[in-house]
Amino acid sequence: MDVPTQMRLPLTGPLRAGSFIVTLFGDVVAPRGGEVGIRDIIAFCAPFGLSETLIRTAMSRLLAAGQVQGLRQGRRSYYALTESARAEYAAAATVIYGSPAVSGWRFLCFPQGGAAQQVAAMADPGLVALSDLFALGPARGTSPPQGAIVFRAEAEGMPENLRMMVAQLWPLEGLEAAYESFLALSRQIVALEEPDPTEALALRVLLVHAFREIALRDPLLGPESLPAEWLGHAARREFAALYLRLSATADSVVGVQFASASGPLSRATPATRARLARLQRVLTA
Repeated sequence: MDVPTQMRLPLTGPLRAGSFIVTLFGDVVAPRGGEVGIRDIIAFCAPFGLSETLIRTAMSRLLAAGQVQGLRQGRRSYYALTESARAEYAAAATVIYGSPAVSGWRFLCFPQGGAAQQVAAMADPGLVALSDLFALGPARGTSPPQGAIVFRAEAEGMPENLRMMVAQLWPLEGLEAAYESFLALSRQIVALEEPDPTEALALRVLLVHAFREIALRDPLLGPESLPAEWLGHAARREFAALYLRLSATADSVVGVQFASASGPLSRATPATRARLARLQRVLTA
């Protein structure tokens, strides 16, 4: 079904088609089986200024990268997440739709050296290389490579000293500015009059897209090591509240706008209900 092009979408700049499609898959498609028709993707993305050519090019790149696999049913084309992509999306979802618990720190020792290269390969924003042999991060996140030695510890000393150390090792100022921009976008969405279901779904995916791009590069450090008024906490609560508010109507049109080869996507699944429950816990924590 075609999506109306006249919708109130508070865009802060042009969207990158590939990244936005990843958000769409992660929020709507992955928890509902992981498969969707290309025409549905094109129709949904049109109001965001993404052309059919951009969408098809982005899907070709995701196909080449092993993120999706193509399927055909008659004249219709569908894309399904690969098993490796499903695992990546599930890991990302725990960060985006929840509040990952942090308890203590971990030191990683790389006996053969090359800590900076190993940390870069792990692509975990919570880890920083301290020397050629050691890296430091919160006691959560990506599993270390084979051969690394992991030491776990609790921080002792004044919280202010801990915050000074963290400020030197992690780029918190840039993250805080990004969270401030996210909060400005969320306020624009909140200020809109009650959206209809089609608009609510578009706004929710836009909300997730904006939050995802920040949350997945947040080191997610413990509160004792962050500034007292860390905007990341406010942004996560705002995201949870607005996501839950929009979902009340947005999910009602998922099956109208998106279908797999076997039929319309479900309004709700165990995975989507668990996601909403995690977001409720963010608000009550």
